[in-house]
Amino acid sequence: MKGKTYIAVLSIVVVLVAGAGLAGLVEAQKDSQQKFDNPRVPIVGDKRGCGTIHDPERISSSESEFNFRKKQMREMGIDAPMGGVIEVYFHVINQGSREVDGNISDTKIQDQMNVLTGGFAGGGWTFDLKEVTRTTNRSWFTAKMGSRQEIQMKRSLRRGGAATLNIYSTSPGRGILGWATFPSSYASNPSYDGIVIHFGTVPGGSLAPYNEGDTGTHEVGHWMGLYHTFQGGCRGSGDFVDDTPAEASAAYGCPVGRDTCSSPGVDPIDNFMDYTDDYCMFRFTSNQGSRMSEQFGIYRASF
Repeated sequence: MKGKTYIAVLSIVVVLVAGAGLAGLVEAQKDSQQKFDNPRVPIVGDKRGCGTIHDPERISSSESEFNFRKKQMREMGIDAPMGGVIEVYFHVINQGSREVDGNISDTKIQDQMNVLTGGFAGGGWTFDLKEVTRTTNRSWFTAKMGSRQEIQMKRSLRRGGAATLNIYSTSPGRGILGWATFPSSYASNPSYDGIVIHFGTVPGGSLAPYNEGDTGTHEVGHWMGLYHTFQGGCRGSGDFVDDTPAEASAAYGCPVGRDTCSSPGVDPIDNFMDYTDDYCMFRFTSNQGSRMSEQFGIYRASF
């Protein structure tokens, strides 16, 4: 397993009370193994891509709600959870018994858990695999984001509450690597909560250079409340995190020293929430860790 460097999470006062759930966003990434003609998701050759739904009004509403609840927390003197154990249910969806059919091994699943625990170690988070389910269902195996098949799959298989991570490994096709729900969406649609990853992105999987498990890390980052580092471009405000330097657009490959904005700091190409190759991304920042703790405390630990 590759070495990782981690940034400790800052302790910030937050409220541990349930809030009215706001409709969440889902995130999808495009892999380099499949090329397709889709005007909504540009072809970028061998680069990681994204089909995230960016609804400015929804994001603005969600952030307003989040800031209001953080203020409540400070007034109540309640601290954010400084890490903890996140229970995980891993749902292997396949179209047959072979690994090429999506039936990934228990060893690869445990390796994915180890990558997640390593990636979030700076914030004190660990991931405890409670159960692996295996379902042979071709329509679920190729379910698209937001499709009837995906909704059926999650309603049938999802376990636990808001603080429980459900991972679905599938082969969604059309170049998608994965997607995730955000913490603020749980209350309005609990059965849809979780992340979906292409089965080839787990450690040792088939989708090099995205086969070291960091698609899972990236998607769990969203599940914990993070946006992409490049959101907002050179304005630098799109991810609502102060210590991720602004970058004009997503980074691909591993362009060391890339600096696309005039503001201080080179582009955060080593951040899990950028779009570089798995070997290139290895950290969250302190303020990303703080935001995850706040989001978890408000929208997940409080249920």
